[in-house]
Amino acid sequence: MLTILRRIVLEFSQASELDQALLRLVSQVKSALNTQCCTVYLADHQKQHFILMASNGLAENAFGRTSVGFTEGLVGLVGQREEPINIANAQQHPDFIHAPEVEEENFKAFLGTPIIHQRKVLGILTVQQEKSRVFTEMEEAFLVTLSAQLATALASVEAQGMIELNHNAQGIGKNISGIGGAPGIAIGEMVVVHPKTDLANITIEKAEKIEPQLIIFQDAISQTVSELTQMSEKLKAIISDNSLDIFDVYKHLLGSDSFKSEVIEKIDNGFNAESALKLVVDSYVLQFEALDDEYLRERAYDIKDLGNRLLNNIKNIKQDEQLLPNKFILVAEDVSATMLAEYQHLGLQGIVSITGSNNSHTAILAKALNIPAIMGVDYLTIRQLHKKKAILDGYGCQLYVTPSQALIKEYRHILAAESALNAQVKEVEHLPATTIDGFCVSLLINAGLSAGFEYSQNVGADGVGLYRTEIPFMNRSCFPSESEQTALYRDVLASFKGKPVTMRTLDVGGDKSLPYFPIIEANPFLGWRGIRITLDHPEIFLVQIRAMMKANHGIGNLAIMLPMISSISEVDEAIRLINQAYFELSTELFCHEDEPLIRPKVGVMIEVPGIIFQLEDLANKVDFFSVGSNDLTQYLLAVDRNNSRVANLYDFYHPAVLRSLYYIAQKSQGQNMPISICGELANEPTGALLLIAMGYKNLSMSAHSLAKVKWVIRHVEHDQLKQILDHVLTLTHTSDVHSFMHEQLVQLGLGDFVHARL
Repeated sequence: MLTILRRIVLEFSQASELDQALLRLVSQVKSALNTQCCTVYLADHQKQHFILMASNGLAENAFGRTSVGFTEGLVGLVGQREEPINIANAQQHPDFIHAPEVEEENFKAFLGTPIIHQRKVLGILTVQQEKSRVFTEMEEAFLVTLSAQLATALASVEAQGMIELNHNAQGIGKNISGIGGAPGIAIGEMVVVHPKTDLANITIEKAEKIEPQLIIFQDAISQTVSELTQMSEKLKAIISDNSLDIFDVYKHLLGSDSFKSEVIEKIDNGFNAESALKLVVDSYVLQFEALDDEYLRERAYDIKDLGNRLLNNIKNIKQDEQLLPNKFILVAEDVSATMLAEYQHLGLQGIVSITGSNNSHTAILAKALNIPAIMGVDYLTIRQLHKKKAILDGYGCQLYVTPSQALIKEYRHILAAESALNAQVKEVEHLPATTIDGFCVSLLINAGLSAGFEYSQNVGADGVGLYRTEIPFMNRSCFPSESEQTALYRDVLASFKGKPVTMRTLDVGGDKSLPYFPIIEANPFLGWRGIRITLDHPEIFLVQIRAMMKANHGIGNLAIMLPMISSISEVDEAIRLINQAYFELSTELFCHEDEPLIRPKVGVMIEVPGIIFQLEDLANKVDFFSVGSNDLTQYLLAVDRNNSRVANLYDFYHPAVLRSLYYIAQKSQGQNMPISICGELANEPTGALLLIAMGYKNLSMSAHSLAKVKWVIRHVEHDQLKQILDHVLTLTHTSDVHSFMHEQLVQLGLGDFVHARL
């Protein structure tokens, strides 16, 4: 039976035409169960009925014409109850409805199972037999198992637009969900772009002569570096923040001895330039794709992008000129950062990438350019989208294909409101984040991709709330030396002289493996990572701490933060090593200095739920707390937000998350402990208001979110926020929190803000 199940599902998934796939499906099921009839109905949620789409046993002229209401008949009953129904004599059942056109008068035995994907009934699969009997447990189990496996395949078919249910033959108003890449709204014609070359299509071949292949490769390197430099320079006229670092990362990789030497070694071994490049790039991609950390896994797309760009220049392929609409939405299997750079000045309004996530460099660059984007659009067949009109909603992560005129009008109104608000937001960039009644908040930025902080300073950041030190460790072939780290950290600290900079110690491990320090674990998120690995390797930890302190000498704005703390003993050991580094440097390097070495403040990240119940103990050990809301939410709810099957359960506004954050704030205030928070919740104006009401005075966020958060803060009263929070903490459903906060923003006079969904 298992073999039959697999074959049926595989053939259905690979079919190119839905009608034929359904007909083959019902024939295979009828044969497998040795019954006399098998039928499949598909749900039309707009008209609230199931349509008979295919059958082996019922009248063929009823296909696509006969429908059963969601609350009618045995088919409707299966859908309502969302469970299998097994009846010996269907015609005697009170819910049975006689439909002469389907010619089922001779059938008595009935077994129906719902086809459900992510709690949504997509259809009903039934088998029938003339003899009155109850289908066996084995037969029922087979049909239930088959329906469950078909659900994913059928959801894919639905998303691809292959299901055309009469009234919607043109796909009017069809919406497709994705992952938020960059906020905003775009309206325009979709332009589907396919890569000219792809390393995946290269066949490994040997070359007769080595020297010409080496020249081809070196020329391709030079040409690619030149292209990346031109892209970067062109974009610098528009943005000046660390979003452009991807181009520096690419150029660094092209200039690194390790990458070039690996390709050259393959060429020396007899492979042609294309094959050598493919072998090396594929090995890099495999390393990154094996990582569990979503941000690092996204680097596989960067490597592929760079590899394909090199391949273009190896093959000397020039990009054909395209006739583009004045305003268009770019759609591709993988919209890369370089692709975005090429099209951004040609009328680009938004991007849809089938792969990728909100951590991709494409998403980062899109945010910097204020280009709406949705990523990771499951099951979408992009060839069907070319030249179709669409609305891209980067806030709701929706793509509306061939939308109605009413929907277009609504979104144009939102765009107008958004444009007006953007102008107002710009006016407060350099004003303090102070509520109407005088409550002051410090708005900091999350950083770590580079030392270029000009943009962050331009938007009025009060400092750096989280500097991720692991990034410099990743673009290398070995651990950086103390002097290299010192130079990097000093640039960062000097960029914000007079303002606080909190540097997180190296946060790598099983889920953020370094290429030169591989770690393989069954469950890396709960494994050897963060402070656990650096305490086990004090030689790494001490070098980094010494580099931070040396960089801070004469500047004095450094704070050190310890990640992934789960016990007091970890804090004790980390502080012992920090003190050791401090005393070593005091005697080794600065004994003759007039200015004494400053011992920086030390804090911990609150992201492991268990440590919440030891906050009072922690308060006696460290100088500040910083809540990592992303990981804390993930651990509290036991949800991987990058898993599409459960991502809808990951929500910062879950009552358990909000109550935990409030508890942390209250405990910290009771201990007079400074506390900050970094993560996506602080990026959202609504979330920021709740955090301020809880007692968080230091919010760390993306530089691109800072101005709008500041604008909202300046339009509310702190006392009102506390009243709102009191009610929010009584709510038990996440949806109730969202609805209530929406209502409150309107009552606070921020109705335009709600409408524009900034």
